[in-house]
Amino acid sequence: MGERSSSRRQGLARETEARPWRLTLGALGVVYGDIGTSPLYTLRECFDPRHGVAPTPENVLGVLSLVFWALLLMISLKYLSFILRAEYHGEGGAFAILALAAPPSDAAAPARHRRFLLVLGLFGASLLYGDGMITPAISVLGAVEGLQVATPLLAPLVVPITVGILVALFALQRRGTAGVGAIFGPATLVWFVAIAASGLPAILRQPQVLFALNPVHAAWLLVHHGSQGFLVLGAVVLCITGGEALYADLGHFGKRPIRLAWYAVAYPALLLNYFGQGALLTELGAAVGNPFYDLASGAWLYPMVAIATVAAIVASQAMISGAFSLTRQAVQLGYWPRVSIIHTSGRTEGQIYIPEINAVLAFACIALVLVFRESGNLAAAYGMAVTTTMTITSILFYAVARRHWGWSGWRAGGLMGFFLLLDLPFLAANLVKLTHGAWFPLVVAGAVFAAMTTWRRGRAIVEDEIEAGALPAPLFLGDLARTRPLRVPGTAVFMTTSREGIPKVLLHHFKHIRALHERVVLLSVLTERVPEVTFRERAELEDLGQGFYRVTARYGFMQTPDVTEVLEACRQAGLETVRSETSYYLGRETLLTSGQSELPRWRKRIFVFLARNARSATAFFAIPPDRVVEIGAQLEL
Repeated sequence: MGERSSSRRQGLARETEARPWRLTLGALGVVYGDIGTSPLYTLRECFDPRHGVAPTPENVLGVLSLVFWALLLMISLKYLSFILRAEYHGEGGAFAILALAAPPSDAAAPARHRRFLLVLGLFGASLLYGDGMITPAISVLGAVEGLQVATPLLAPLVVPITVGILVALFALQRRGTAGVGAIFGPATLVWFVAIAASGLPAILRQPQVLFALNPVHAAWLLVHHGSQGFLVLGAVVLCITGGEALYADLGHFGKRPIRLAWYAVAYPALLLNYFGQGALLTELGAAVGNPFYDLASGAWLYPMVAIATVAAIVASQAMISGAFSLTRQAVQLGYWPRVSIIHTSGRTEGQIYIPEINAVLAFACIALVLVFRESGNLAAAYGMAVTTTMTITSILFYAVARRHWGWSGWRAGGLMGFFLLLDLPFLAANLVKLTHGAWFPLVVAGAVFAAMTTWRRGRAIVEDEIEAGALPAPLFLGDLARTRPLRVPGTAVFMTTSREGIPKVLLHHFKHIRALHERVVLLSVLTERVPEVTFRERAELEDLGQGFYRVTARYGFMQTPDVTEVLEACRQAGLETVRSETSYYLGRETLLTSGQSELPRWRKRIFVFLARNARSATAFFAIPPDRVVEIGAQLEL
């Protein structure tokens, strides 16, 4: 498995050169599924009566101009031209840009600056969970709402049908997405062709909407309508939802296929549909109830609802898979307790399923549909999640440009200032809607952020306590040489978080048994701040003498540890072990909150709750369960 995962990027590069259209089609489904479904609700929200902007020809040109320039500047310029350059060993996403912006080895950076970037990056990663909850709800709900446009009598069925689709979607996660993923690209291609075809006839009837390419119309709308025009920005931002996926999926497809899919298919199709909706609004004005579905009249309406539903499912699946991947990275980097990571594909390492996260997302998505009931009511929450994440990315990009690329302050600061000039108005327009649902992603992100930082700090305290009870290796081994205790056949593997000294678990075992195996392995599993570590670099073996060996296993933050794989790497390095003669010793700590650590009591309770519900080390490290011995200990926080 290690060699296969280590060669993934070389294979990606070769496939990009040989068959770029295959990766481009895949990127179309996974990367642009979310932003591709934004026409379902964006213009409808822009002309919602609550914003006070009527669908007059002048206002339509202004809104279309805002949409056009938002897509051009935020997606084409900011993300495709600059953010995609911030690749970390070929990967993108929240933890990748955080590793670039605040590397642990950067001793030159002031501690407070690094802490600020770390907090900012973790909060940005936490926001993606809120995004993952909202995307399936608003996408599927927005698609199914086409039924009530076709037949008003079906309006009461919109919410039940949406809930049914979401239940089926989350229930199928355990089966994996490898088979379904094969249709992502073609299904999304059909969607983009359909929305482009539905918008083109309206543009041909009202070609004057093309004047919206002139940014003067956007400026006129903002100036003429004042605060009401400002509020429209909170709806316009919906056209760029899913923009973060361009960067998050960088490692799966590469820059070239992502850019090609945007410029060849996604961007022109989106513009044709948005301008088609604008042409329809120019033609019929307030008589248009749902500009997206009103474009597809007559016999085309029901097929469009079906195609939109499939596209919404694709967009939802991409976000769910993204949440699984993000969680695995958080676990590996020590920001989240161990969870059940189930590989659903024998060929693709990235195909994983995490039951705990799947259950939380399913409950949250269904609850959002039942509470908000209309996609329009979720728009504020969606916009807040997107704009906050994009603002954080702009700030982290400045740190990457300065520290990783060596850009001058004025160059990196000027570009960040330009990005923030785009981000902050959208963010401010959504802050006004805090009482209308925009609070939801912030609350979710706050809860996830508190859990991440509490787990990280709590584990550091526990590890300090464990290391304090360790014994220097030379002292212990020297004592063994003098006393020559009984040694029994076989191998004992002691899992330890420390790479120094003799762990407390082994000392307790020796104290009670007064005997040791003929081979004793002290095994530490480290997560490097790189996506993957090759199998050849997997294990570092050190012979301590007296039959003792220290093994340091290294994994990337996108890999899952496997102790049996580590021992296989040790065999190649000269340490022979037999599975049936190998026992594994683990420590099981009982945590008490009566200690005097710096953690407040409420954070201690969160940490204890997370620790009690974490997946067992036996399952997480793929240790044969019939060969495990656990030794208990009490620790005070």
